[in-house]
Amino acid sequence: MIDIKDLQQQPEGQLFDRKSFRIDAKALGVILVAFANADGGDVVIGIEDDGRITGINGNEEHLNELLRAPFDFCVPSVNVEVHFVDCTDVNGLPNRVLVMHVAPSMKVHANQADDAFYRVGDKSKKLNFEMRMQLFYAKGGRYYEDEPVYGATIDDIDLDFVTQYCQKIGYTKDAATYLRTNKGYITTINGVEKVSGAAILLFGKDPQKFFQRARIRIVRYLGDEERFGREMNVVKDVSFEGRILEMTQKAIAFVDTQIKEYTFLGEDALFVTIPQYPPFCWTELIVNAVAHRDYSILGTDIMVKIFDHHYVVESPGILPGMVRVDNIRQMHFSRNPKIAEFMREYKLVKEFGEGVDRMFREMAEAGNPAPEYKQVEFMVKVRLNSALREETVENGREKSREKTDGIGNKETVNVTEKVNGKVNEKVNERQRLIISAVSENPHITQSELAKILNITVVHINKNMKKLQEQGIIRRIGPDKGGHWEVIEPKEKGGE
Repeated sequence: MIDIKDLQQQPEGQLFDRKSFRIDAKALGVILVAFANADGGDVVIGIEDDGRITGINGNEEHLNELLRAPFDFCVPSVNVEVHFVDCTDVNGLPNRVLVMHVAPSMKVHANQADDAFYRVGDKSKKLNFEMRMQLFYAKGGRYYEDEPVYGATIDDIDLDFVTQYCQKIGYTKDAATYLRTNKGYITTINGVEKVSGAAILLFGKDPQKFFQRARIRIVRYLGDEERFGREMNVVKDVSFEGRILEMTQKAIAFVDTQIKEYTFLGEDALFVTIPQYPPFCWTELIVNAVAHRDYSILGTDIMVKIFDHHYVVESPGILPGMVRVDNIRQMHFSRNPKIAEFMREYKLVKEFGEGVDRMFREMAEAGNPAPEYKQVEFMVKVRLNSALREETVENGREKSREKTDGIGNKETVNVTEKVNGKVNEKVNERQRLIISAVSENPHITQSELAKILNITVVHINKNMKKLQEQGIIRRIGPDKGGHWEVIEPKEKGGE
């Protein structure tokens, strides 16, 4: 049952609009078109902007015009459910309001003047030709990846790479035949060969020749907000181009070097490494952005923004098909099915239609908040928030030390006590881990340390030399047969 008070008080926005009965049918048609093209929603007629109920009784002819608006002023017609809600108007008289529920549509709708609109916040935004085509592709009316690329020929395709792909999928004929006989990669129209966007993006020698912004830009920020001008806090700013496969692989490899990992000695006296975000989650966002971005939007990159405690991926295009923010875990629609299938062959798309749900589960299992999806104009933004903080990890280290010391194991030394004061300020996190390991096992080798810390022996050697120079550790006996020792502060010249 619809509550009249809810209709009065609900704020107008993406899914709700409130109009006076004075609205004419043409203007109502614009609102209905905008809702149908976007996420659907409810239009309530008979309540003023300030919440006063003026109702719809008293002019049956005008009411009929409004009820015909989905058919008379929407092309094609918009699917609308009509409800009448009894109420008492501002004059204290029995009255009714009209509620028109608009379902989201897989078609692109326009008004009688052939203008298309899209609901953005509490406004009905008129779409220009480019936006209208983007909406058409997003709804699956056609796939932009199948569109011929102007000026492209088979000479723009790397046939050696196509040959490698054919070998991977077990195709036994030559590369050119594969392109001409499979998935519409190359078609012939009026005797002229046409090369599709998917062919260029997947197999092209230089995809950015035709799709200049089909690239991934990664920005690493210092802190948790994006600053500009004199306060700009960009630490890294790199872009990756090329074919979709290589571009995605390189971007993932780079982000892997930027995601924080927290390593400390756990309660069972073994080193524990906790990534800031589950690897599947941040990888899935990059892969999804590449597989499902709207390549008809030519002026924008895929953006990956890495902050101290959150991670954001921005992909050009609205959510495709019937996928919405509130059903994204269950609903799957591929904007670029050929690109998605190709990426699956290379194990980048790991679980068709299930990746987003798995990402939500893994974030929850890691103790992190759920991913945040937002659609802002023609851009989808996804944010991962990390519950891990440096102080949390330090508390974990302290608990570990307390537990280890509390069981009477004299061989395990509290590093906080041994490395304090000015000495404590001289060592970095990697050196702290080395000191902890040496404290626990004085006979540990540099190779064993390298394996534990997941770095090279060369880096271990450099850090241990620095610790020796600072008088924090020392070598007792020969290289073979000797052992390491953490120096107590009192042993260093009475410090």
